[in-house]
Amino acid sequence: MPSQPMTGQGAAQAPSPEQILEGLDPEQRRVATELSGPMCVLAGAGTGKTRAITHRIAYGIATGRYVANRVLALTFTTRAADEMRVRLRKLGAPGVQTRTFHSAALRQLKYFWPQAVGGTPPQIVPHKAQLITEAANRLRITTDRAAVRDLAAEIEWAKVNMLTPDTLMKRLADRQLPADITPLNMTRLFRTYEELKDERNIIDFEDVLLLTVGVLEDDPEVAAAVRKQYRHFVVDEYQDVSPLQQRLLDAWLGGRDDLCVVGDASQTIYSFTGATSRHLLDFPSRYENATVVKLIRDYRSTHQVVSLANRLLADRRPAQDSTPGSWAPPLRLESQRGSGVEAEWFEYADDEQEAAGIAEDIQDLISKDGLAPSEIAVLFRTNGQSAALEQALTDEGIPYQLRGAEQFFNRPEVRNGILQLRGAANAAGEESVPQLTRDVLKSLGYTEQGPSSSGAVRQKWESLAALVSMADRLHAEREKAREQARETGVEAPPALTMHECVADLAQRVANQDAPVMNGVTLASLHSAKGLEWDAVFLAGLNEGLMPISFAKTGDEIDEERRLLYVGITRARKHLTFSWSRSRTPGGRANRKRSRFLDALAPKDRR
Repeated sequence: MPSQPMTGQGAAQAPSPEQILEGLDPEQRRVATELSGPMCVLAGAGTGKTRAITHRIAYGIATGRYVANRVLALTFTTRAADEMRVRLRKLGAPGVQTRTFHSAALRQLKYFWPQAVGGTPPQIVPHKAQLITEAANRLRITTDRAAVRDLAAEIEWAKVNMLTPDTLMKRLADRQLPADITPLNMTRLFRTYEELKDERNIIDFEDVLLLTVGVLEDDPEVAAAVRKQYRHFVVDEYQDVSPLQQRLLDAWLGGRDDLCVVGDASQTIYSFTGATSRHLLDFPSRYENATVVKLIRDYRSTHQVVSLANRLLADRRPAQDSTPGSWAPPLRLESQRGSGVEAEWFEYADDEQEAAGIAEDIQDLISKDGLAPSEIAVLFRTNGQSAALEQALTDEGIPYQLRGAEQFFNRPEVRNGILQLRGAANAAGEESVPQLTRDVLKSLGYTEQGPSSSGAVRQKWESLAALVSMADRLHAEREKAREQARETGVEAPPALTMHECVADLAQRVANQDAPVMNGVTLASLHSAKGLEWDAVFLAGLNEGLMPISFAKTGDEIDEERRLLYVGITRARKHLTFSWSRSRTPGGRANRKRSRFLDALAPKDRR
């Protein structure tokens, strides 16, 4: 339904078209104002792509070219969709649908299922692990937890490439499968997995897209209804679109070309999941009348950071087996922040010394430079590298949080904490929200100081501390608003209540938007995509880790280079590269520094 304008007290005046365009650079302004026909925005890291596309949508609505509820803006994470929704609301465009591909497809599938298929839609299985384990047992294939995870990834790859048990085998000849799994067994496992789902009338997340495509392609009435509803499409992170997502997008468009896509082929790092930058690169040839705009003004990082990122991509040389056209000419970024500090380079004797050195440098950034721990990140290639870093930060008394581990709201302590806080909201008295939150979570193990150990104990404390941090932030924001109201002579809002705090948590659960604590972020390079920090430490930059040992072909090495590029461009000001000569103390010092650093490190560090 169309959104209703705000009226009465507290109504916000929607900005005019001219106000929407204020502050945009020439390229961003072009994205925002050229609204006819297909547009391809090639946007480098830190160039304000989200700003450009949200202003495009808002400008289109403000000028009457777009109707808010007929715009569908697509992205890849609920966090990104939520951020886009907040920005559009501030720009006077609250009625736009901002969703992930899965969210948009699921909404349509549920709505049209009774008409297109009949009955109620099947339930979605949240995890594949149990079904894969059962399928493997039926086939007498031995699996452990790690193997099940790898097999789930293989099934997801097959489905987003629209392969079936009948067509999978021929695509496995050149694909590296999980250990001890033959192409024949992988095909048999896939078939049994699908049969189990059919027996129980359940579907997985990939089926949501496949079934939506099927309904749109087979039912003209449903397709017509969807295309009447959505007239204008915007797709963010278009370099990560899979063949299945592209087919769904084509079904939504129905031959129309009112489409704006945004992406950067140099940030394609999810090829193993089926994502491909080919759709982005081929967009101008697919749509002959397409407008192509390049965003190269980097507003995030200093000249030193941007220069290293540019040099890393420029140093790439094709291998003999590189797929022709698989490497697009990279965008050469231009820093708008000016000069900053030079990057630092450290070689350590072993991984423990490297972790200790990083922790010591982080302590200096916090105590001497005044950086908040939340503005610092340590990025690495594999999750197994985090253990030494966790211990080193614990030894220094530095708070940290692991990103990309088990989903925050699925953790038992988080579920229990939310239940306890919900109960406390019903019985809350005069106690302040921050103090009440602390009192409630103490019964679950929360303490003001984090434990000295790492692992599961530390993760539990991190989870509870994140809930406390969220309550502190909400309280501080409300008190600031109350103070500003008193200063301007208007009626101040009431103090924050526990019911409001719990309602905020419920919204976060719905959006899978986990709260964060004021701690250093430890994250894999893949899970750092889309984020940024003042200071970034790139750890473990050894051959075998960067590039990873199983990257053999030219295309796979290229993807590793892009992954390091993503890591570099997460930094705003401080950037540190490190590696070690040995994995363990006293071990053989036979490890080599990553080949990617040869063109980056200063001469005295080469």
